[in-house]
Amino acid sequence: MTACIVGWSHLPFGKLEGETVESLIVKAALGALDHAGIGPEDVDEIVLGHFNAGFSPQDFTASLVLQASDAFRFKPATRVENACATGSAAVHQGIKTISAGSAKVVLVVGVEKMTSTPGPEIGKNLLKASYLPEEGEIPAGFAGVFGQIAAAYFQKYGDQSDALAMIAAKNHKNGVNNPYAQMRKDLGYDFCRQESEKNPFVAGPLKRTDCSLVSDGAAALVLTDTQTALKMKRAVAFRAAAHVQDFLPISKRDILLFEGCSEGWKRALEQAGVTIDDLSFVETHDCFTIAELIEYEAMGLAKPGEGAKIVLEGQTEMGGRLPVNPSGGLKAKGHPIGASGVSMHVLSSMQLTGEAGGIQVPGAKIAGIFNMGGAAVANYVSVLERIK
Repeated sequence: MTACIVGWSHLPFGKLEGETVESLIVKAALGALDHAGIGPEDVDEIVLGHFNAGFSPQDFTASLVLQASDAFRFKPATRVENACATGSAAVHQGIKTISAGSAKVVLVVGVEKMTSTPGPEIGKNLLKASYLPEEGEIPAGFAGVFGQIAAAYFQKYGDQSDALAMIAAKNHKNGVNNPYAQMRKDLGYDFCRQESEKNPFVAGPLKRTDCSLVSDGAAALVLTDTQTALKMKRAVAFRAAAHVQDFLPISKRDILLFEGCSEGWKRALEQAGVTIDDLSFVETHDCFTIAELIEYEAMGLAKPGEGAKIVLEGQTEMGGRLPVNPSGGLKAKGHPIGASGVSMHVLSSMQLTGEAGGIQVPGAKIAGIFNMGGAAVANYVSVLERIK
């Protein structure tokens, strides 16, 4: 690949009162430039990832990045959107711009402001990432979609509540040491496993601890071509970047296979010239715990229906065969839609440069990232490796 990540910024995720989409963009953009050691005048192009779908009244947001500096004026800026994979869509768009030779330096920002939206509207907005003619009336919004997926998985392979609770507990434990995480609390397996007043069922077999958090947040990174990157302070190269889009209606697919995810991983690993066992860790899209479980199977860690074995044996814990979501994932970190994919790339770069602090995977050399939009509709896989 021709693109490298040379600098980044990550704001804390959570309920950020007093912040706006604009203020989050400005802070993240300036932080990434500062970390890269460049100024806004050095940027050739800007890509903004912002899902919105009704969360923000301001729906033309690409030029809000220009609010960070007058020196951005007249530079091309584009907003991209691909549901919950919006952040990775922005990153991959930046890679393509550099690969095409039309830019040497690209600023990528991902942002979402969700928590000021009333609860019922949040569910309605998120459900827009499904196929409304067939799935628009599913109760409980997008959680209802994945609740149905979990119920179908349980019907085919048996009750996997133990495994889902283990995934939730693992990610919350990891998130304790992530300073950017919205929830930094080790909830423990027992709490995640049992239904309670504080952990009620939300949709199908999914409880509150099986669902990612509604969040505000932003993250940004600077991409350059490899030649430029090698002159910078640090350089994390893309060994692969694969994007696979699948049918939107669940009725047209076997939803228990996450075939788009599987194909994305296959293409990315082939492109990178590595296997799943060569990866030091993976940041994967755990919008719901059932998603992470099926993703184990789609990425090749387990055969279909056997993903529970992976987590129950501790293979995806810190220190296991392949640590998955050392950041705490969307479960603990939060899931500000447009920012999540950028966050994954930032935190993975921090791991590879030894800057991840309390969530550091020892000796991390190669990172795998999977970011998903909709129910395995937009599938983005990146493989990263530090080259400087």
